[in-house]
Amino acid sequence: MRLPCLFQLRVLKEAFTALFKGSYTSKFPFEPLKPAPKFRGRPVPNEEWCIGCGACAEVCPPSAIEKIDDPETGKRKITWRYDKCIFCGQCELNCTTEKGVHLGDEYDLATFDRKSSRDGLEFELVMCPCCGDIIGTKKHILWLIRKLGPLAYGNFPLILAGYPSLQVKPSADRSNLFSLLCPKCRREVLLFDEYGKET
Repeated sequence: MRLPCLFQLRVLKEAFTALFKGSYTSKFPFEPLKPAPKFRGRPVPNEEWCIGCGACAEVCPPSAIEKIDDPETGKRKITWRYDKCIFCGQCELNCTTEKGVHLGDEYDLATFDRKSSRDGLEFELVMCPCCGDIIGTKKHILWLIRKLGPLAYGNFPLILAGYPSLQVKPSADRSNLFSLLCPKCRREVLLFDEYGKET
């Protein structure tokens, strides 16, 4: 009588193991597949922690994150386009607050309508009162004040921007000294305050 070879015994062992333990493969079409713990899926913006700084849009390799500023309405819109996203994780890695966006475990994003594969947040802009340039978002300024803590009181215009209930009545020649200005206008105001002449 011929004895079974080692390969056949191994196959029989696997068959009996699968019979009692169940199959090794997943039932994917009928049950959703649970990804591995460090799987990089769809980037999910966190409305509570995202401050609208646009750092994620700056580092996104395929430009899947769009930052659109509208000075007329005073709004900034940040849009995540999942039809262009390569799930590299740069947005999560370079987030200013470190909690504004994270990669979830959703991977099945196939769709026939590209407009349905977008997500976005809207923020209120802070504009320079002198020249009208964009300084940042209001949420970013408030986050910066919280992050600095007591050190924020070293920058009086920053504190006044964060707490509008504080009222300061500047004199006519120092009207912009206590306003939150862009760097260019701030320099001109400080030089005028120091030397009393236009630059």
